[in-house]
Amino acid sequence: MASGNEKNPDPLRSEKDHHRSSSSASRTEVEHHDRAGHAAGSSKPHAAAENPLEASKKLAHPLAGLTQDQLGAKGEEYARLAGLTSEEDIRAFRLGAMISGNDNEFDGISDLTDREREVLEREITHKWSNPPMLYWVIIICSLCAAVQGMDETVVNGAQSFYKVQFGIDSKDPRDTWLLGLVNSAPYLCCALIGCWLTDPMNKYFGRRGTVFISCLISAAACFHQAFTNTWWHMFIARFYLGLGIGPKSATTPMFAAECSPPKLRGALVMQWQVWTAFGIMIGYVADLAFYFVPDHGIQLGLNWRLMMGSAMIPAVIVCCLAFICPESPRWYLTKDRHKDAFESLCKLRYEKVQAARDLFYMHTLLKVEKETMAIGRSDRIKEMFTIPRNRHAMISSSGLMFMQQFCGVNVIAYYSSEIFIEAGFPEVSALAASLGFGLINWLFALPAFYTIDTFGRRNLLLVTFPLMSVFLLLTGFSFWIPESAPAHIGLIALGIYLFGMVYSPGMGPVPFTYSAEAYPLYIRPLGMSLATAITWFFNFVLAVTWPSLLNAFKPQGAFGWYAAWNVVGFIFVLFLVPETKERTLEELDRVFDVPIRKQVGYGLKQAGWFWARIVLRQHVKRPVAPWAGDRGDDSDASGDVIGVEKSVDRGIWQHEEEREKKVKERKDGTERV
Repeated sequence: MASGNEKNPDPLRSEKDHHRSSSSASRTEVEHHDRAGHAAGSSKPHAAAENPLEASKKLAHPLAGLTQDQLGAKGEEYARLAGLTSEEDIRAFRLGAMISGNDNEFDGISDLTDREREVLEREITHKWSNPPMLYWVIIICSLCAAVQGMDETVVNGAQSFYKVQFGIDSKDPRDTWLLGLVNSAPYLCCALIGCWLTDPMNKYFGRRGTVFISCLISAAACFHQAFTNTWWHMFIARFYLGLGIGPKSATTPMFAAECSPPKLRGALVMQWQVWTAFGIMIGYVADLAFYFVPDHGIQLGLNWRLMMGSAMIPAVIVCCLAFICPESPRWYLTKDRHKDAFESLCKLRYEKVQAARDLFYMHTLLKVEKETMAIGRSDRIKEMFTIPRNRHAMISSSGLMFMQQFCGVNVIAYYSSEIFIEAGFPEVSALAASLGFGLINWLFALPAFYTIDTFGRRNLLLVTFPLMSVFLLLTGFSFWIPESAPAHIGLIALGIYLFGMVYSPGMGPVPFTYSAEAYPLYIRPLGMSLATAITWFFNFVLAVTWPSLLNAFKPQGAFGWYAAWNVVGFIFVLFLVPETKERTLEELDRVFDVPIRKQVGYGLKQAGWFWARIVLRQHVKRPVAPWAGDRGDDSDASGDVIGVEKSVDRGIWQHEEEREKKVKERKDGTERV
């Protein structure tokens, strides 16, 4: 697939050529320049270490206070030190640095060509207009998400067959625990091993290499599952499947984020959730497609083997295509391969000025990050608990990751066919009903592109948690209806489908998004490792306990158990989860610096306001969120601040609405002339 720029280098160029393109001399010069620049630019080189949060805030505006001439000189200097010495490259970095340090404003830069101005304007007015290679990266990332979705759900239909063949299909406690252990094995591996392999794999193999290796492991594990003949053999195959799921689930969103233009970053990274839901649906399709396959003399059956093995198909496709797309430019910078980073960005942007602008800003941010990440390196775990701002972020993030599992969604994702069979569905109808849940889960994830940044994270959860609880109770209590009554099956299916509708735009995308933005950058990798480990561990707990829970509590009690946890989740969000939408880095520090007692007090006031205003229809004043500070903003219906400053913590992408309006006005004026 060709890029929009004919001068882009060949994407199939070998890694050997990549290494050759970056000389050790240029790396040494850039490293020396960075160290010298840092020493010269700060009269207190250790001042940041005295206050980690202040050092983290430097990442918000690292180029603040520099004039256009100073920015242009810095851009040229960086290009030469990085070995990019052609006149075209030096010009691109001079102009790119001037744009990046001026909030992406380019009106006053006279040296830009008409083509460059057109492309820079289209970034604002047509944000989806990008080179094909960028969307190729997103396609690869989306296929990775589909791999994970299929890995999670093909077991849904296959277990109805292999539990009988393996002799673990009775209601005996031993058999129910063994079935749960086999089904949950990948998530145990993710929590104990897989998630913690993400950092070393990315360090040594890069983003593409980690994606390739994790998908290769997933394909091998799926193939292995299709040839097992005992429960413990299946457990082994599914356990090492977690070695593929863990690193892939953490690396793929990061890969997409590092290649995307900042204005599109949120929407493109959200593809992970959407296409994971799509993969979940395709897993149900595979279960239904292979249901009627005869054994053909295969010991212990053939259809369930095809179901389990089918998940290797998208994984093999990713392995074949992964190295066609460029490596993350951010990863190249961590290896001091500046030329390679520039070549990668040139494939992902239309013009060299765009690529130079983004690379210069990445390099500047990376310098500040290295300073910040070095702060308290031996004490970061301690600071997670001892600094109130970090501790509050950890409580909010970890609680949401826990609740993403204990809201009960993966009970349905992994066991919906068994649930529908328990409700009286024939096996084929149960698989078809599971496919309906998968389709709903995918379609209702799409609105999250809009609602997560408009309605807000906190509001989405406060609305959906009570609804999820109600729909789980509806599902469980419907089992009391006599099986002979048509309402028995209808209400059970309705409850499950309604649950999927409210889960997908709420607890589906919010926990990962919230965790990624809650921590200050100097401990963010540690915080995300903790967050992903928590969600995968409790995914394991949920999957391993459901068969025994269903046997002991019956459907009414089992669904009631998770309905009660959704009530707990609502209370947790009300009292301990502040809103983070559209907040800059400095604002997030203030949000999580609010003492927990004030956050709890605000939750009580908000609940009281809702009861008085909505239920009793009284005219009462809305409570003001304690993180509103002295900004003087209005409050919305939840008490959260609205009218948020559009200057976000993505550096060059500030004042977007104002810029878009200005560009449109300029274009309108040109057309009239």
